[in-house]
Amino acid sequence: MIWHIAALELRRLFMSPLAWCVLAVEQIILAYFFLISIDNYLQWQPRLAAVAGAPGVTDLVVGPLFGDAALFLLFAVPMMTMRVISEERRAQTLSLLFSAPVSMTDIVLGKFLGVTAFFLILVAMIALMPLSLLTGVQLDLGMFWSALLGVSLLVASFVALGVFMSTLTVQPAIAAISTFGALLLLWIIDWAGGERAGDYSGLFAYLSLLRHYEPLLKGVFNTSDLVYYLLFIATFLILSIRRLDADRLQH
Repeated sequence: MIWHIAALELRRLFMSPLAWCVLAVEQIILAYFFLISIDNYLQWQPRLAAVAGAPGVTDLVVGPLFGDAALFLLFAVPMMTMRVISEERRAQTLSLLFSAPVSMTDIVLGKFLGVTAFFLILVAMIALMPLSLLTGVQLDLGMFWSALLGVSLLVASFVALGVFMSTLTVQPAIAAISTFGALLLLWIIDWAGGERAGDYSGLFAYLSLLRHYEPLLKGVFNTSDLVYYLLFIATFLILSIRRLDADRLQH
């Protein structure tokens, strides 16, 4: 049942003009930044060749591309998750889900997997850009796969939080703004980890989505970063399930 719900959600997304607009805008914007990075690398290459241990094309092109992709996803995910549950609530079809012979876990996981599958398609399209460089240069594939894993975990985390926010309100716009605000806060929260933060600096750093994403962009795989993202996803999915369970009891 989970996979059936996920397939329906993915199909519903692709029937929306917004989904195609997100894919098109993403390709245009990131392709533009990708070409600029390549042009800059070609200008710097003669100087870099004379420097021992100089960064290569993976450091100067692939890493920034996935960094830009994360910022794009920060804006795109709230737009795609805002209707996941809130639209059902506004259209008063949520009671039909409650009466169906499926658990709240199936509903939440199915919708989460459907939206995540959409964004993984988008991530795959992004990954084709650096892979096209293999025809002319040698990439650090370890760093590439690490960055790809990082952006995949990041987008799954974004979607999990977006699904939870969508369960809290009947207005999709409020869900989108709330999701973006929460993601932005978790993106920049480590900025507060300076001297004034005192004993809380370590906590702010650990909660930061960006702080756990940057090592993966550099090809540094740490199990603590993987555990952080898995816990983040599980936490907001569990909160979503509990929220819908509470609504179900009221019906």
